[in-house]
Amino acid sequence: MCLQNKNMSQFKIGDTVETIDDVIKGVVESVIDDTVTLISEDGFPLTFAARELVLVSNEIKVSNYEIAKIKKEKELPKRRKTSVLKPKERTAPKMEVDLHINQLVKNPKSMGKFDMLNLQLDTAKRQLDFAINKRIQKIVFIHGVGEGVLKEELGYLFRKYDNVKFYDADYQKYGLGATEVYIFQNY
Repeated sequence: MCLQNKNMSQFKIGDTVETIDDVIKGVVESVIDDTVTLISEDGFPLTFAARELVLVSNEIKVSNYEIAKIKKEKELPKRRKTSVLKPKERTAPKMEVDLHINQLVKNPKSMGKFDMLNLQLDTAKRQLDFAINKRIQKIVFIHGVGEGVLKEELGYLFRKYDNVKFYDADYQKYGLGATEVYIFQNY
């Protein structure tokens, strides 16, 4: 008798059951040994082993909040999209300083050439010091082509700094009228 009870299923006709591995729910129609036939919610008769089913109790209530919480735990965290910089953009300078006199003062015609040059050099020195303090690694000084006096004076200014090297900026972007300064950070 004990052996017979062991083989008997825990389900009775009329019980509501769900499958463990699928989303199938139904009412038990017949129980033969360890095989349970149920009528699904769609009206189809389906046969399962008793170990594949679970009894749905009317006492157990699961809220949508709890279901959402469990789903959230099971979901893989979404990867953050990182913007990948192209090699050209990676080497692009972080800072540009336009030293054209009309960018620095409203009325350049009222100034002499000496005053214009001094204003441009003071601006370049101030911006270079700012870049060094803010740990900006590359800075481009746009000076234009002209007679080359400002470019020469900038070279003289940059040579006073031990932690910088300077060279002509990207020709495709600036032409011949710009100088790029690289600032060594661990100097």
